[in-house]
Amino acid sequence: MEGYNCSQSVFAANAEKLGMDFETALKVSEPLGGGVGRLREVCGALTSCAMLLGLKYADAYADPEKKKEIYERVQNLAAEFKKANGSIICRELLNLQEGAPTPPAPAARTAHYYKTRPCAKIVETADKLVKKHLA
Repeated sequence: MEGYNCSQSVFAANAEKLGMDFETALKVSEPLGGGVGRLREVCGALTSCAMLLGLKYADAYADPEKKKEIYERVQNLAAEFKKANGSIICRELLNLQEGAPTPPAPAARTAHYYKTRPCAKIVETADKLVKKHLA
């Protein structure tokens, strides 16, 4: 409720526990909001969960077994996210029409904005799921 997007809200709130400072976490997660760059594709809150799992469990090397392990973790978390929210796609979560315009300018973060969007609940769900998966 401080003006951050969905991705920033999940990622920055958890990244410090995994060794990344808050400001860097805000910067790297900002482009993922609104379904990645406001394209309304995969929800930024879920994308941040995947990045957080990467910070904790991924390997910096091209080991196929480690990739399989992290992909499995992300797929399991995504399935739980979808079960809780009905979709992993931003436009579907927001009940937007396929092909609806996706201008890059974010909407003003007002009380009305927060009241009419499911994003706060989705971010809360994503945060709980990622904490569970990081534990």
